[in-house]
Amino acid sequence: MTYHSIPIKPRASAKVTFRKPTKEDGSEVWKLVADCPPLDRNSMYMNVVQCDHFAPTCIIAEREGRMLGWISGHIPPDSPQTLFIWQVAVHSDARGLGLGKQMLRELLTRDACRQVRQMETTITRSNAASWGLFRSFARDMGGTLCDAPHYEREAHLDGQHATEHLVTISLPRKALRMVA
Repeated sequence: MTYHSIPIKPRASAKVTFRKPTKEDGSEVWKLVADCPPLDRNSMYMNVVQCDHFAPTCIIAEREGRMLGWISGHIPPDSPQTLFIWQVAVHSDARGLGLGKQMLRELLTRDACRQVRQMETTITRSNAASWGLFRSFARDMGGTLCDAPHYEREAHLDGQHATEHLVTISLPRKALRMVA
């Protein structure tokens, strides 16, 4: 399955579906991320491992068998009430449809996220799309968003990458019941 060769054309009748990834999806996830700058491109092996080991907290969005979106996430071992979102990728043909928020909501309905009460991610100051997504998601959920520098350019990233701000979104129980 290669989505590169055939353009994705939105059609009102074509429904987007959401599912857990499998290790067979890893290479397509890798290609999707490569097509979504400024996302950091990890190794294909890393995406295969995410699809295999972290499937309960990762999600793929598809329409007519074509991958349109991907979120990788995990629940940190020392914080079972936190869903950490590592990467959100939405194909350019599907941007503006609210797909990122739909995938985040869908993740919260999973059994693996039953104890989740907050969502975290890291975002560089220059990534306006990610800030917009997570601010809008927090607002829709009735949650509170706060942030602080976390992985700092000089202290942690050897001056090779912009500081990543840890963004934390509280998820009120009422809002979580509504997505379930």
